[in-house]
Parts: sequence; C-alpha cells; structure tokens
Amino acid sequence: MRKFLTPPKANWAGALVVTLTAAASQAHAQVAQADPQGSGALLAGVQWLQGTLLGNVATVVAVMAVAAVGFMMLTGRMNWRYGATVILGCFILFGATTIVSGIRAASGGAV
Repeated sequence: MRKFLTPPKANWAGALVVTLTAAASQAHAQVAQADPQGSGALLAGVQWLQGTLLGNVATVVAVMAVAAVGFMMLTGRMNWRYGATVILGCFILFGATTIVSGIRAASGGAV
C-alpha cells in the first residue's frame, strides 16, 4: 500500500476564535454618537423611506404576495423552496427592527 503525504491540517478553530475576538473588540470600541451637524435632511429622507417601505401599502402588498405564493404552492405551480423564500423574506423585512434590537440587547449595546 502506498502512503500519500498529507499536508498538515490548519487549526481552523484557533483562527476562528482569533477572528471573533478581534471583531468583538472592534464592535465594543464603537461608541454611539449623536448625528453629525447638517444630517437632518438626510435623516428625514431615510426615515421617510423606512416609513414607506414598512407602512400600510407595503403591508398590503406583502399580504397579497404571501397569499398568491401560498396559493401557487398549494396548486403545484411553484416550488415549495421558492415559496418559503418569499415568505421568509417578508418576515425578515417586517421583523428587521425587532431582529436588530434583539442583537443589540444580546451584545450589551443600548436598545
């Protein structure tokens, strides 16, 4: 039998711990600061966009999309994986605020 030379295995666990430790120290080094001067118009525009994307119109469109995708999945016109992707996307879109606040609370940041 031949023995093949195998390269030494990399220590992925050690590299992962070092990477995560460095990322955590960088995240904790950031301090929440006030908005810079003159950013009021930009902030107002972003808040308007958020209100539009998560408002009543978006909710109605998402409900119709989930209903249409669900009907297509039940009648066999759409793959279940693609349908689940659409439904999961709606949950992530509308639950983004809750997801971010949960992550911030878990990391010890201000809520």
